[in-house]
Amino acid sequence: MKKMQLISIMSAIVMLTGCGNSASSSTSSDSASGNTQSKDNIPQFSGYNLLWNDEFNGDELDDSIWSYDPHEPGWTNQELQEYTESTDNVFIRDGKLVLKAIKTEQNGKPYYTSGKIKSQDKKDFLYGKIVARAKVPEGKGLWPAIWMMPKDENLYGQWPKCGEIDIMEVLGSRVDTAYSTLHYGEPHGEQQGTRVLQNGSYADSFHEYSVEWEPGEIRFYVDGELTLTANDWFSGDANGNEKEYPAPFNQPFFVQMNLAVGGSWPGNPDETTNFDDAEFEIDYVRVYQKPKYDTNVSKPEVKIREPLADGNYVNNGDFSEAEDLNYDVDWKFMLFEGGEGKAEIKDNMIVITTQNQGTVDYSVQLVQPEMPIMKGKKYKVTFDAWADEDRDIIVCVSAPNAGWIRYLQDTTVGITTERKTYEYEFEMTNKDDPTGRLEFNLGNRGSTATVYLTNVRLEEIK
Repeated sequence: MKKMQLISIMSAIVMLTGCGNSASSSTSSDSASGNTQSKDNIPQFSGYNLLWNDEFNGDELDDSIWSYDPHEPGWTNQELQEYTESTDNVFIRDGKLVLKAIKTEQNGKPYYTSGKIKSQDKKDFLYGKIVARAKVPEGKGLWPAIWMMPKDENLYGQWPKCGEIDIMEVLGSRVDTAYSTLHYGEPHGEQQGTRVLQNGSYADSFHEYSVEWEPGEIRFYVDGELTLTANDWFSGDANGNEKEYPAPFNQPFFVQMNLAVGGSWPGNPDETTNFDDAEFEIDYVRVYQKPKYDTNVSKPEVKIREPLADGNYVNNGDFSEAEDLNYDVDWKFMLFEGGEGKAEIKDNMIVITTQNQGTVDYSVQLVQPEMPIMKGKKYKVTFDAWADEDRDIIVCVSAPNAGWIRYLQDTTVGITTERKTYEYEFEMTNKDDPTGRLEFNLGNRGSTATVYLTNVRLEEIK
């Protein structure tokens, strides 16, 4: 949440009931906070004890758990809202916390206020299972989030070196997709998982978001389905000196929740955004801990994928095998931000048909992940391409786990109706990355002409 890039995401949906733990019901109360739960059955998870919780059953925000976090517009991510301490923006209603975005006018221009709260210095903790149930608003430019930051942001250095755990984020313009993200390191590293609903949206009803944070592994879930497992993060300085693993996620963190308006990721609201319904509702927040954690952990060894026998790192680059293009294996076709289209492998090529080009270059996108890009090496990307009429596409090699920087910069390729071979070389000057990604972006290019690709290669050169 603190600083996001314009991104496209691969989804990972694995069915795990109850977040991988058996649960039973019991009654809980927290007399120290005045947050007595007499009518709520709080689930208990095997191996965990309930550390603290808020069911939002009172008449006002519990100030023994939460603090308001006011900020001026533009505080981060180029967001438009002012976070206030007003009960118009933060209030309890019918057993739910409501963070509401409000549109007014100042100096003849739209002005937005919204709500943000945090548990910093009141409910900080080290390791645990955090569970929250929430319902998000729908509308372009709305950006609800439940996330965590360290109590002492200076322990390992300012963001992203300090670490950030994003339990959930949903873009109001795409409410069928929930994101879970881990930020860390210098250079900026990140890992992200998603859960895409096949029916309905996260704005239609309440959904449960959780994370299991342990010394050597962090696991994210949405409605009990595993979306991301991370265990190979890092933290360091500008000279490449890494801190001892598992830094930075071996220090106390706190929970915070907010509803942002606009910003570098979701874009700004437009005339379709209904601020009457711009409410982020949270049913509960529950934090559990194990009685003991094994802190004697080691960073897992990174496995570098070997190229094919002919030196090509691209699997099925000649499209000789049919694939399900919806999964994170070899080729994947994705649509975002208004993009509409389909892709089909046939006759040793992939055919990408676009009905709506969308609003961003990755609105229509073909990718292949897990490309090992190693520091000091030189690489060449080669492919054959043509289209039903002259148009352009964008090719790049990106870094999903390193802040979405580009190893091969976004390169506009003008293709014609004649099949041609295109070659682009680049040198890797950054830290080794076993998870680079080859991208073809066809969105927002001023054309919906059908594109054909084949003989795609990424290889190391001398």
